Amino acid sequence: MTFLEMLQGAQGRNRSMLCVGLDPEPTRFPAQLKGDAQRIFDFCARIVDATGDLAIAFKPQIAYFAAHRAELQLEQLVRHIRSSFPHVPVILDAKRGDIGSTAEQYAKEAFERYDADAVTLSPFMGFDSVQPYLKYSGKGAFLLCRTSNPGGDDLQSQRLASVPGQPLLYEHIAQLAQGPWNLNGQLGLVVGATYPAEIERVRTLAPTLPLLIPGVGAQGGDAAATVKAGWRPDAPIVVNSSRAILYASSGADFADAARREALRTRDLLEAAKG
Repeated sequence: MTFLEMLQGAQGRNRSMLCVGLDPEPTRFPAQLKGDAQRIFDFCARIVDATGDLAIAFKPQIAYFAAHRAELQLEQLVRHIRSSFPHVPVILDAKRGDIGSTAEQYAKEAFERYDADAVTLSPFMGFDSVQPYLKYSGKGAFLLCRTSNPGGDDLQSQRLASVPGQPLLYEHIAQLAQGPWNLNGQLGLVVGATYPAEIERVRTLAPTLPLLIPGVGAQGGDAAATVKAGWRPDAPIVVNSSRAILYASSGADFADAARREALRTRDLLEAAKG
């Protein structure tokens, strides 16, 4: 199946728009695992097992693994997801943005080494930085568009006087992703939950693309407003929550607590569809 087919399948089977972000920080692990970077897989696998039937996708953030020399644990974790929840896609949150042979190696890393179904990319260097990923048939790529951090305004909200209609930069990225860059229907967009008005604007410009929406939970994004702005019956949204789920409890019940928080968020998102 293609990434989009997997996404739609998981959405229907698990009745979910919730993406569980896997950002393991050993200093925040429960007491029996705390501070031990060799137990990253153990921690994340427990989270996966507790939430896999509630998720539309899992999103491991590569920096949280690489910083602790845990790349092999990330490979092991993806294999575990494949074995336990083969219908739930894996989005590698890498935010790569290089060109040429370097981009080809990053694509190989994401799709061959880590066996991800999709990857996050920065489009700042143009289509050259996206094209190598699209050579992998059926794989997905989410382009940073309107991110949830306040500093996103520094560039994303600047008006492009040289482009017809003078769109804002993030609007132009949405138009490119919906149109000429989306050669094989593989692209999606990253839009932060902290900006529901911009989510609605991006959805207008890119009516058929999947949207990856971080910022719900610890970052304060409004789940209901996010769904109302971005969800359409024929265009999935992937609403990510990481820390609120991973660290719902610091005790031995951390996996059960993660499940309760994931269930609460999943149901809140579903209810917002009306």
